[in-house]
Amino acid sequence: MKKIGPRTASILDAALPVFARYGFHKTTMVDIARAAGISRASLYLAFNSKEELFRAGSARAHQQTMSNVEDVLSRNGDVIDRIADAISAFQEGLIAPFSRSESAKELFDINMQLAADITTDARLKLLKLLSEALADAQAHGEIDLKALKASPIDVATLIAAAMDGIKHTISANGPSDDAMKLLMRVLKSALNSERRS
Repeated sequence: MKKIGPRTASILDAALPVFARYGFHKTTMVDIARAAGISRASLYLAFNSKEELFRAGSARAHQQTMSNVEDVLSRNGDVIDRIADAISAFQEGLIAPFSRSESAKELFDINMQLAADITTDARLKLLKLLSEALADAQAHGEIDLKALKASPIDVATLIAAAMDGIKHTISANGPSDDAMKLLMRVLKSALNSERRS
């Protein structure tokens, strides 16, 4: 996504809670303009349609979130703890904003219609970042994946698949972090037990 100015960023920030409140189909450009504190005409100068605005918002959210994920994974410390924090950052940036909405399923579906390429690119980047973190930890003797007969990308793919499964269990209370925390504990235990043997 190309760099956006503060005015566009302000519009996209204002649009997010409006979409979360009303859903995509019920949200109007007037609703978004009002939330952004600008006229409808000014909004149309920035975005030609609600679809274009939603896609731009998705691109911005994915870009910001992946930057946060990268920052978390680049820190020092236990690799599984960093991965758990990275997954939390991913969910907080891309799932949590809509998960408590009554229109959560509609919003995730619309995102896949309007911004599937953006979502796919972010997922591929997540897999790459997780895999690199695991490979680095293995190279430094922090973990040993050989006994599991798994490569770093295998483990990264498992983590991402579990995250996807949890995302699809959205409820009125939002997605549960408990299942991901359990997976991280199981993974840490398995990798630590392999190091001990």
